[in-house]
Amino acid sequence: MLKLLALLFSILPFLSYSQTSIQLQAGAAVRVITPSPLLPVSGGVGVPKDAQEKKGDLFVRALVLQQGETKIAIVNIDNLGWPAALGDRSRALIKGIPAENILIGATHTHSGPDAYAFPNEKGETRADLDYLDWCVKEVAAAINEAQSNLQVADLIVAEGEAKGKIAFNYYAEHLYDPRCNIIQLRKSQGDDQGKVIATLVNYAIHPEVIGSKEGILSPDLCGPLYNRIEEKAGGVALFMNGALGGMVTADNRLEGGGDARNWEECVRIGTLLADEALRILSAATIEQEPRIHCWSKRIKFPVDSEMMRFIIAYSPIKTESFDGTYVSTQLNLLQIGSAQVLTIPGEALPNIGYYLKRKMTGKQNLLFGLTNDAFGYILTKVDFDSFKRYDYISRTSLGEMTGEILIEEALELIEAAQKKAK
Repeated sequence: MLKLLALLFSILPFLSYSQTSIQLQAGAAVRVITPSPLLPVSGGVGVPKDAQEKKGDLFVRALVLQQGETKIAIVNIDNLGWPAALGDRSRALIKGIPAENILIGATHTHSGPDAYAFPNEKGETRADLDYLDWCVKEVAAAINEAQSNLQVADLIVAEGEAKGKIAFNYYAEHLYDPRCNIIQLRKSQGDDQGKVIATLVNYAIHPEVIGSKEGILSPDLCGPLYNRIEEKAGGVALFMNGALGGMVTADNRLEGGGDARNWEECVRIGTLLADEALRILSAATIEQEPRIHCWSKRIKFPVDSEMMRFIIAYSPIKTESFDGTYVSTQLNLLQIGSAQVLTIPGEALPNIGYYLKRKMTGKQNLLFGLTNDAFGYILTKVDFDSFKRYDYISRTSLGEMTGEILIEEALELIEAAQKKAK
């Protein structure tokens, strides 16, 4: 009996360590990045437009997950896009998380300052480089704070169709993905057990209710979405966009014709999407013993577009990943419990999004668009420059093979991860 007790006491520390090492932890943090004074806003390639007022604040929102030695950061930033050259500068300021495990995605609001530093035909830009430097530091600060807030957490993942007048495809009304995915983390210990740490909403939509021509700086519909989720659920709300290309936009159409381009419509759509996300989440249950993983790989795209070559070459935000012919970027695949997440470095068209989700292996499959980079539209070679509707998105794509390369590389990453998981 004494020998049995001695053996039991000898393995108790190991058992305690083993249980602790597989516990999922989560932390979240927010930084306001609204420029003061206001800066010109950018809705795409071209000269940014002056802003006279703001509606809502711009944010950096960070979620950090840890399990054992695996640590992952997911960040959304309210901007049209966030080039890797800026993201890498933030990664260099962060300790404790491998650079390749830090995913930085743009919400794609069309009412934020120019982060690409788009050059005009003379190579001039209206981007405020000091503001962008400050944002780089705020991204790192949000991630570092989220790390310091880590708490043992329960995971809930849900997927369902978001109902109501939220999105449509401007080119082909019903060619978009109505599925909304939600990842929520809640405290699993202590007096406030069950308290929400963070809620991440993943949905494909252009936040361009207001757009860049109204003289308003705004997070667009993302701001009201954050507000509604935090008001009803608590914690920190995040929004990661999906396969929104060509041209999945907010459904702000008016019955008599025209569009509602105002803050009230941002509130309507953002609030509705938030309510739908929470409705979908309400039917989900806490996952038992969820595991997290993060895989990454570097991929290369040829830059065939003259316009895109000019932008990359002459923007003052220099990237070391462009050699004059090819540009390289990072692709990530995450496993978060039953959910699988794939990053896309731009705006993939819905058909690419549907195909990739069908080939992914999670119970719920999420696409984080405009994440790790923002290389314009991504379409397949059969769609590229094939008809007039796609003239603009073909011109603002890296080239004909971008979609083909993305699909091939993504499938290889999914297959490799599947083999490692076995």
